Amino acid sequence: MTTQVLTVKPTDTVKRAIIKLAVDNVTGAAVVDNRNHVIGMITEFDVLSLIIRYQDKLDKDPSTTQSLLSVPMDGDVADPALVEANKEISEMKVEDIMIRTVLCTAPDEVISRALQKMMKLNVNRLPVLEQGILVGILSRSDIIFHIYKKKI
Repeated sequence: MTTQVLTVKPTDTVKRAIIKLAVDNVTGAAVVDNRNHVIGMITEFDVLSLIIRYQDKLDKDPSTTQSLLSVPMDGDVADPALVEANKEISEMKVEDIMIRTVLCTAPDEVISRALQKMMKLNVNRLPVLEQGILVGILSRSDIIFHIYKKKI
């Protein structure tokens, strides 16, 4: 379990969430309210799915020659459609794309049970809650490290 958990607020912009994910080099973050209750999750999958939805629209426009993935969000772009798409994505709120149904675990849950939940529902991480408050996150990487550590 990792106790230094990256969190975002539902009112944060998608751009802010992307920056936090990139800077912390993680693939997902808990979305929390002001009392540190988990109300959702945002993952790289959610962000990339959003970008692909916009790219699909752009691909139908014959005047658009570049891809959203080929230019930085804040880059100097001549194509007005790309500028607008980047602006819309950047300014969108986390609450608009976050996963609202969050599978969680507790600090005292047996790791194998938590892993079974993760594998069954293809989830990469579980927020760890104690009395409803976020106290950590358990990722598949944490479990792999735990297995490795027990072997040495």
